[in-house]
Amino acid sequence: MTLVLTASVLESLADMPATVAAVEHAFAAIATGEACQPAPTSLHLPSSDGRFILMSGLADSQRLAGVKLLADIPANREAGLPTQRSSIVLSDQRTGECLALLDGRVPTRVRTAAASAVASRHLARPNSSTLGLIGAGALAVAHVEAMLTVLPIDTVVVWSRSAATVEAFRAKISHLPVKVVAAGGLRDVVEAADVLCTLTPSVEPLVRGEWFLPGLHVNAVGARPRPTHREIDSDGMSRSSLFVDSVATVAEKSGDLLMAVSEGAVSVDDIRGELGQVVAGQVPGRTAAADITLFNSVGIGMQDVAIGRLLYDAAVEQGVGVRVAMAE
Repeated sequence: MTLVLTASVLESLADMPATVAAVEHAFAAIATGEACQPAPTSLHLPSSDGRFILMSGLADSQRLAGVKLLADIPANREAGLPTQRSSIVLSDQRTGECLALLDGRVPTRVRTAAASAVASRHLARPNSSTLGLIGAGALAVAHVEAMLTVLPIDTVVVWSRSAATVEAFRAKISHLPVKVVAAGGLRDVVEAADVLCTLTPSVEPLVRGEWFLPGLHVNAVGARPRPTHREIDSDGMSRSSLFVDSVATVAEKSGDLLMAVSEGAVSVDDIRGELGQVVAGQVPGRTAAADITLFNSVGIGMQDVAIGRLLYDAAVEQGVGVRVAMAE
């Protein structure tokens, strides 16, 4: 039987502390060979700007194989539709049975924030107390929740093009023990932050490396999975010690990296290591308080497998979702 889990059901099952721990373990498993993380496949045709991206992973600890189909359709915005939609299929590693089909929106949001938290735990200064957010949507809310599990954050400085979005963000995290400061501009956020998260689907860079102060850690998260979209300029990439979720993945679809490479600011060889290697102790992360570190977060299939295991087990325990006999 296959368990079908809708977005509304998944919202009630998500557990941020557990997800941070599971995602951290998944990164380490990639580095130690206990998980298989292939490069993504990006499908597109000249007839449209849409891309369909396959992200997969296989792991002993989760006892799962997982595949997410991400549809990235920028033209949907004009029709009032989501520009990204995704679905995740989870199969039993031992038998191949299709265990679950999940709507991808909630798992993607939560595991993305969890990955930023893992990177910040290992790359930011341990006493980091100010979180800077560029973007104030649902992903920003998730990032505050995730960061509070790994760092002593007490202040959130946030910027959005819309004041109404910032106020809605403030209301959604009002139950959390942080002070929220609405920034007047992008530079204000960058210069105030100990940890900076860029969370916008930007095409042109919003953040300039000349604004980076010693000790900053950056999670570059929001740009679409396309080699021509970026949030960080080339100077920002060249001034930072670069870490990635997967070298093969960023080489395929990270505009933040690939455009800096095309402009001659960095090379792929400048990547210090994958986050899993840092977690597993194979590669050093931050080596000095004044280091500027940057985690280029593009997203990998093992993150979906990690959170998929948690969500599936929680759904079975709580008896929620719809069971379908797919093989009949």
